[in-house]
Amino acid sequence: MSHWIIAPVVLPAVLAAILTLSMRHHPALQRVFSLAGSGAVLAIAISLMTHAATGAIEVYELGNWPAPFGIVLVLDRLSALMVLLTAVLAIIILLYAVGTGWDQRGNSFHALFQFQLMGIFGAFLTGDAFNLFVFFEVLLIASYGLMIHAGGRRRFRAGVQYVIYNLLGSTLFLFALGTLYAVTGTLNMADLAQRAAEVPPEDSGLLRVGAMLLFLVFAIKAALLPLHFWLPETYAEAPAPVAALFAIMTKVGAYAILRMYTLVFGPDLATTANLIDQILLYGALLTLAVGMIGILGAKRLGRLAAFAAIASMGTLLIALSGFTVATTSAAIYYLVHSTLAGALLFIVVDLVREQRGEIAGALRPGPQLAQHGLITALFFGAAIATAGMPPLSGFIGKLLILDAVRDMSEVWLVWSVILITSLVAMLGFAQAGSVIFWKTETPEPAPDETEPTHTAPPQPTLPVVACFAMLASLVALSVFAGSAMGYIEATADQLHDPANYISTVLRQR
Repeated sequence: MSHWIIAPVVLPAVLAAILTLSMRHHPALQRVFSLAGSGAVLAIAISLMTHAATGAIEVYELGNWPAPFGIVLVLDRLSALMVLLTAVLAIIILLYAVGTGWDQRGNSFHALFQFQLMGIFGAFLTGDAFNLFVFFEVLLIASYGLMIHAGGRRRFRAGVQYVIYNLLGSTLFLFALGTLYAVTGTLNMADLAQRAAEVPPEDSGLLRVGAMLLFLVFAIKAALLPLHFWLPETYAEAPAPVAALFAIMTKVGAYAILRMYTLVFGPDLATTANLIDQILLYGALLTLAVGMIGILGAKRLGRLAAFAAIASMGTLLIALSGFTVATTSAAIYYLVHSTLAGALLFIVVDLVREQRGEIAGALRPGPQLAQHGLITALFFGAAIATAGMPPLSGFIGKLLILDAVRDMSEVWLVWSVILITSLVAMLGFAQAGSVIFWKTETPEPAPDETEPTHTAPPQPTLPVVACFAMLASLVALSVFAGSAMGYIEATADQLHDPANYISTVLRQR
């Protein structure tokens, strides 16, 4: 049992407490410790993924209590990948927040940021459904504070909506867990998989209800239509580093669907077979369509980025709905891509808003930006990545999905929606880019002046470095797509053959 498995959960928790209790009035120290802690977690995540790449499944038993009686954390290929993805995202976002000063525009940014990382890492590593709920609540509580960081009436209103909607989701989560426990007597995922398989078909009604309730909870987290209403305003109004980190939060919902509906309620379980795949597929197609139309119709940059996040979830969930090794492989690759691309888009949008003065995020002509060519290139990179155009990884991800769904009966519908909405996205981003970067307006000079009064300040170096680091990660995902797919295909094989997971967690030899 390796103690390093719990390090990504414990380290941010301890660091957040230290930042709160000892460094509240020392901003420079908060930045140093937060960046150092996130760097340490990144190093640990790389080590964990290297170990998981061997195919070994490791279990950490808190208090040395074995499953299903104790709390366990489980490291496999998928959880290691998600931990590494979160760690990479976190360090880049922190660099951006420090470089732009976003972290100093309100209280306790770094402590809340670390608490949220703790919740996200815990959700990916836990092997227990109830502790999945616990870690969901940890990350959500931290996100409530981050959502209203720096204040503002519109941000506060969006934050209240976000809190109310997620509290309803949390209540539904408890109902789902209570139903499953009543049927099976356990909430450990591996044990739940065994006991669900033993429920006779004539007594499976409550099991199906629990599985469906759980799906609704994860659909809320993943912003599946029509349960997506909380996302556009929340992501559009959130501070830029927070919105970029939120790019991984919707993926927690997708991860939970993938984990629970391959391990516990997989296609081999007769009582819940074909329970959600059709609902998930058609909901995902609608989510993709609404997201892309939202990009085309957005009047503000923040909402454009928010609808892009919805569209990416629609594409991801289309692949997940197949529940085959091929569709799961494509979904995991696209999950990694869309997380990085979504985060890049949010921080590039913030670069533009910071320089546009009074019109900020409005999609209408304004003064030419400082470092115009640099920011234009970043926006172009984020746009082609999000829309799925070559040569970046979004194009590869969509090709993988199109190829993986060939055996589905709805293949032509899926292909049509993905291809048409990709065109809509290109038009939407082209429209936004032309308005912001080409149709510039120079303010009229004052009567006693001969030159315009507005000059946009140059962008600090660190935020631009953070943006290019995010773009470089997308380029790397494209260049090394073959190697990445080797790991991802092995991950999909491991997910769809859960016997080793179950035996390892329950110590069956």
